[in-house]
Amino acid sequence: MKKHIFLLLILFYISNANTQNTLKGSILASNDKNPLSASVYIPILEKGNIADFDGNYQINNIPNGNYIVAYSRIGYATYTLEISFNEGVVIQNVELNQVAIEMEEVIISTPFHKLQRENVMKVERLSAKEISSSGALTLAEGISEIPGVSIISTGVGIGKPVIRGLSSNRVLTYTQGVRLENQQFGGEHGLGINAEGIESIEVIKGPASLLYGSDALGGVLYINPEKFAPEHKSQATIKSNYNTNTLGSSTTFAVKSSQSKFKFLIRGTHAAHSDYLTGNNERVTHSRFNENDIKSGFRFQNETLKSTLRYNYNQSKIGIPEEIGEQTTSEKMELPYQKIDNHILSLDNKVFLNNSSIDIVLSYLFNDRNEFEDEFKIPELRLRLNTYGYNLKYNLPEIKNLKTVIGIQGIYQTNKNLGEEILIPDAVKNDFGIMATSHYHLNKISLQGGIRFDTRSLKSEETGVIEEQDYIAALDKSFNSFNAALGLKIDLLENFYTRINLASGFRAPNLAELTSNGVHEGTNRYEIGNPNLNSEQSFQLDTSLEFESEHFEVFANVFYNHIDQYIFIEPTDQMIEDYIVYNYTQEDAKLYGGEFGFHIHPHPLDWLHLSSSFETLTGELLSGDNLPLQPASSLSNSLKIEFDNLGVFNNSYFTTTFKNTFEQNNTSDFETPTPGYNLLNMAIGTEIMLFKLRTILGIQANNLTNESYISHLSRLKIDNIENIGRSFTFSLQLQL
Repeated sequence: MKKHIFLLLILFYISNANTQNTLKGSILASNDKNPLSASVYIPILEKGNIADFDGNYQINNIPNGNYIVAYSRIGYATYTLEISFNEGVVIQNVELNQVAIEMEEVIISTPFHKLQRENVMKVERLSAKEISSSGALTLAEGISEIPGVSIISTGVGIGKPVIRGLSSNRVLTYTQGVRLENQQFGGEHGLGINAEGIESIEVIKGPASLLYGSDALGGVLYINPEKFAPEHKSQATIKSNYNTNTLGSSTTFAVKSSQSKFKFLIRGTHAAHSDYLTGNNERVTHSRFNENDIKSGFRFQNETLKSTLRYNYNQSKIGIPEEIGEQTTSEKMELPYQKIDNHILSLDNKVFLNNSSIDIVLSYLFNDRNEFEDEFKIPELRLRLNTYGYNLKYNLPEIKNLKTVIGIQGIYQTNKNLGEEILIPDAVKNDFGIMATSHYHLNKISLQGGIRFDTRSLKSEETGVIEEQDYIAALDKSFNSFNAALGLKIDLLENFYTRINLASGFRAPNLAELTSNGVHEGTNRYEIGNPNLNSEQSFQLDTSLEFESEHFEVFANVFYNHIDQYIFIEPTDQMIEDYIVYNYTQEDAKLYGGEFGFHIHPHPLDWLHLSSSFETLTGELLSGDNLPLQPASSLSNSLKIEFDNLGVFNNSYFTTTFKNTFEQNNTSDFETPTPGYNLLNMAIGTEIMLFKLRTILGIQANNLTNESYISHLSRLKIDNIENIGRSFTFSLQLQL
């Protein structure tokens, strides 16, 4: 099979070796016809350029085919069109309309690369600049700014995404174009990805099994890595942050260089933080963490092939907080703590044919998780996870406004125990899926749908001695599922449109849910799995209404998600080794709610932005009990002031956000209610030229009123340990 694919690639390369196209033209402002130095970008090719001061631009070495081209500039509405290239020069002159709304970007996580407003699926996007200006200490904390997204936290060093009430293996994370596998079944297992070297994050809310298979039942967190430098340019960047609460800092250094066909980048980051301070001025013992991260990339690109090799190594040492004990500002790890090494290697190839293309993505991931509890520094729990992945897609030629993608995806995974204690056994997992999806566009209607079949086999080894407490029987199970999705976007009136999406999704039970039998050191409980668990199957209806004008935007998203055989863990009255025993069980469930908000940027005060959003969620078992770990309703109000040019200051901004999180009384039988709380955050930043260096300065202030509070999704809530208090983050970035 491998030989056949290789020969096929060679034939495609030879048959297209001489194809070459050029796109050029001019960009003007529609109101006064003045030239604009705007950005021109072809997302699928990841090629682009910036028009000169006369508005002229040119992009060379474009393969044959039909491609979406995006024209964008801050302060102007992003304009996209599809252009056909067939061995020649295409001249495209464009006029951009001046608006006060934020510049839109093309969505990468869906297969047809549309702007946010053009997508049939509702996809939220958060840029690297927005993550940085939030003052978040971790990537997971940064994405919680998106309505409908929260985090289950263990202090400030560990955060796990929650999308509309679903988390753990129900939320699939993609990075470098491949699915992240790092023992994410545990609530105290973080993402293991550093925020530096990330271009943006896209969030699909709701079942995305059609595109990504099992584990995308609740949604997808799609992390786009940073772009390479523009052609024939080199860049060097150094950035440093300091946080007053944890007395911690992070420093990153990056180098990029690009020629016409070859590009490379490398980035290194080090971060270290001491125990965080609560609103009551108490440091949470063992909440410290440190991190080393290396990201690198290499790309070869010509008229027929784009091949990108990326590698990310992340080592994290994370304290496991259990009490308010010794008050210290030391960054040195003390027991108990986790040490996690995470390696991600991906090779992304795109072969361009005449009016079609083939995507071949291969990946290898290695995760080494250690949890230390005793003074001998021998890991009580050590798991090694090896994952090999493949993703092959064929983008068919467009036929009368109909675009279609077909593909296969799969992983081969091995889990190995090396620690003194065993929570889950040694095992092998195989996933395979085949899918097809299409997009059909008419004048005011876009229709998208598809089908998919997935199968998963899971084999684990026998562990322990039969009839003893820690015995785990061997397991050999398989799970299969058909899923489908259908979406419709209708332009009801000018600037007023609706989205309606119906989607099914599934999730096969993970190894921990099926086979656990032991103390989970990070959670301080004894977990017992259930080998008789069935797959979860969901069906979600998602509707939205959105209105956009030059100075006003409003949205309303409403969803209903029904899940058959929802799997959850609950405590029992039994004790083993002084730990409460938790059992995995399942029952039908439903989740419903929505996000609502508006954004005002009044004329002529185009530099002023006022926005507000409200989100609410209810999660229930059909028996009537509430689901555990459901985020409370919240209301967020923001004011933002931004100026492109203030003399020597460029891209200056000031934001203030007041978020009211309401009390959570809809708790499961083994949870307690959580009082509401209010958080006031502010940020200010600007760019200046300092000694011929582009210098970016920023100050972020979180929890300015030093509120004493406990989030309902904090895993430290059971120990009555508060969340982080007032903190200031100072950032400095220099770019050559």
